[in-house]
Amino acid sequence: MSSYVEEVMEKIKSRDPEQPEFHQAAEEVLESLSLVLEKHPEYKEEGVIERIIEPERQIVFRVPWVDDEGNTRVNRGYRVQFNSALGPYKGGLRFHPSVNLGIIKFLGFEQIFKNSLTGRPIGGGKGGSDFNPKGKSDGEIMRFCQSFMSELYRHIGANTDVPAGDIGVGGREIGYLFGQYKKLANAFEAGVLTGKGLDWGGSLVRTEATGYGLVYLVQEMMQDYGQDIEGKDVVISGSGNVAIYATEKVQELGGNVIALSDSSGFVHDPRGMDLDLVKEIKEVREGRIKEYLEEYPEAEYNEESFDIWKLDCDVALPCATQNELDGKSAQALVDNNVIAVGEGANMPSTPEAIEVFLNNDILYAPGKAANAGGVATSALEMTQNGMYDSWSFDKVDKELKGIMTNIYENISETAKEYDKEGNFVVGANIAGFIKVADAMLDQGVI
Repeated sequence: MSSYVEEVMEKIKSRDPEQPEFHQAAEEVLESLSLVLEKHPEYKEEGVIERIIEPERQIVFRVPWVDDEGNTRVNRGYRVQFNSALGPYKGGLRFHPSVNLGIIKFLGFEQIFKNSLTGRPIGGGKGGSDFNPKGKSDGEIMRFCQSFMSELYRHIGANTDVPAGDIGVGGREIGYLFGQYKKLANAFEAGVLTGKGLDWGGSLVRTEATGYGLVYLVQEMMQDYGQDIEGKDVVISGSGNVAIYATEKVQELGGNVIALSDSSGFVHDPRGMDLDLVKEIKEVREGRIKEYLEEYPEAEYNEESFDIWKLDCDVALPCATQNELDGKSAQALVDNNVIAVGEGANMPSTPEAIEVFLNNDILYAPGKAANAGGVATSALEMTQNGMYDSWSFDKVDKELKGIMTNIYENISETAKEYDKEGNFVVGANIAGFIKVADAMLDQGVI
């Protein structure tokens, strides 16, 4: 890391010392950019680095709502509009008790480069609340979403900022949010939110997009190095939307998903997970993954979720949450001869884990590239909304696969250009950054 980049990192840490996740995300990107600054001193001269690490706007607001017992409750809402050099801010809303400003900034910062890599005209942003939708009635969730949007609507729009779903925000929440926006704005502005219902401006494949896109990119990466998902044992953490549809696509391509998890533990079924049963448990019953053993008692259950990485596998796809895979877990995967790792979650690998993968020549696809399928398909939804059109599943899926293929080719070629062949962390960070940085130079100091 250059002395200049170290100085920038020190400023970040001293200015916002309580935001470790943001520090981690920024350090990982900036370390790669030391290589770029040698070739492009204009980025330093024009203060691009200092500008890109500071959000254009940070909005923090209270969200009062009334529960079913008539009690007034108050949560905190956030929207960080990080960078609009390439287009309107684009990024999800996360409703989870862990949400704070540092988490939202880390996610928004990652979103800048992820969105850049998609090739679509979208900037980076993120938002959410420390509200926990689990255990809440539909009425409580509706009232919370309406209160949340009563403030957020002032700051978003189809050409300004386009939120989507994330953890804790699915089709139900998007519906309530859109309904309140429509009422307040007195306009049916379909492009203001993505992840909408299919009957009112949503896109096919949006539900499957992040999981499918992850597997498309990992397959491209593996085939580029003489490997293939077909016939491989795959371990996937999580059992939510991303994990379920990554499992579906792996199985379609002939791979064998042998384990899935949730916050309570993981299930190991060497014969291959029964995806229909997992969908029944998680999407219909809203149950726990251990219920899998009621149908398949011969499968194994372990209450330590992170021990899933100790299983023998060829491919590992962390799809649960940030920093779920540490250095020891990465070494366990390496010792068990893992071939490829692809991130379905945002920043699921710690810096120590990434170092282990890179030092052992593991094919490692970082999240800002590998899980870009969700936002890519959100951008396709925006395109359909702008055209007043609705595309078939096959058309959207084909577009998604093309975008993920282009992302892999871009980060691979960029890594080679900077003498880091096979280092897709460097490739993704530099490729995503340069496009945004050049746009910022074109637009002046704003």
